[in-house]
Amino acid sequence: MKARKETPASLGYKMPAEWVPHDAIWLSWPHDPESFGKGLSKVEQAYATLIKEIHKTEGVELFVTDPAMQKRASSFIDRAGADLTKVRFHGFSYADVWIRDYGPTFVVRRREPKIAMVHWIFNAWGGKYKELMGDTRIPDQMFPKSRFKTFKPGIVMEGGSIEVNGQGTVLTTKQCLLNKNRNPSMTRAQIEKALKDNLGVSNIVWLNEGIVGDDTDGHIDDIARFVGPTRVVCAVEENKLDANYEPLKECFEALEKAKDQDSKPFEIIRLPMPSPVEADGGRRLPASYANFYIGNGVVLAPVFGCDQDDAALKILETCFPGRRIAPIPCREWVAGLGTVHCGSQQQPRTKK
Repeated sequence: MKARKETPASLGYKMPAEWVPHDAIWLSWPHDPESFGKGLSKVEQAYATLIKEIHKTEGVELFVTDPAMQKRASSFIDRAGADLTKVRFHGFSYADVWIRDYGPTFVVRRREPKIAMVHWIFNAWGGKYKELMGDTRIPDQMFPKSRFKTFKPGIVMEGGSIEVNGQGTVLTTKQCLLNKNRNPSMTRAQIEKALKDNLGVSNIVWLNEGIVGDDTDGHIDDIARFVGPTRVVCAVEENKLDANYEPLKECFEALEKAKDQDSKPFEIIRLPMPSPVEADGGRRLPASYANFYIGNGVVLAPVFGCDQDDAALKILETCFPGRRIAPIPCREWVAGLGTVHCGSQQQPRTKK
């Protein structure tokens, strides 16, 4: 009889909710002028601000390409007022900052070893950017000298396409996970099984599509995020003439009909969209307040210099009463087609 292949779920692992305590946040320092153009230094300042806001409550693990970049990043971080001794640098050549997508998904269980990681295949969002596909090597560089248990399911997946409540439910979109530019030989049923096997979930909530300008084919972390086991913030567009109005309305309505792993409805909280943010030439950028990071004691929240910034921050304050809300300037950052959540990855805490 053929031995059953070990999966995270079969060994008792599951992906925890983002609000559980972290040992560290993983980041890659911005350097690509094709992503950020003339705004690159502003994006570096945003990263330094992020590190200043997070480094007192969780470790900072930061990729840089070489010693020169480490020196430059250190200067920005120091000027921002962060303690450089709390930042651990990792030297490795990488193309861009989107470690949420090319990094691993961490999974945990009660018994030793308590933490492991799922190393997906990163194909640069359906092969859109050939020069970025080498970033799929990053998970192997994160713990090169340890015996960190790693699962390699051999399928294309990105961290920004999945959102869990830690209780058995995952949110995702059909536009992304069912796209033939990811895993063309897999059926919907096979993809659902892969999610269950590798995330330790039992319930999959499918939304339809994402926001305008999102080159990831509809990542969930620009649309809907868990802020509690049964609470979800969902981005909404109030302007009926805006291109995001109908897709986001459809997502909101789908969440209203959805149930969690225990067949209970979700409490859905409306999160406004910012006014349209455009690149030079008028191209719409995927700016969304849903792209926040839930840290230990602090929520890193993207802001865009829009009228809706304050309202979005106040909503997040009500969602996270035990955490400080730290606004991170992202108007230049979103020129790279992502912001705070896309550019970060949490490592859950395993210490007692």
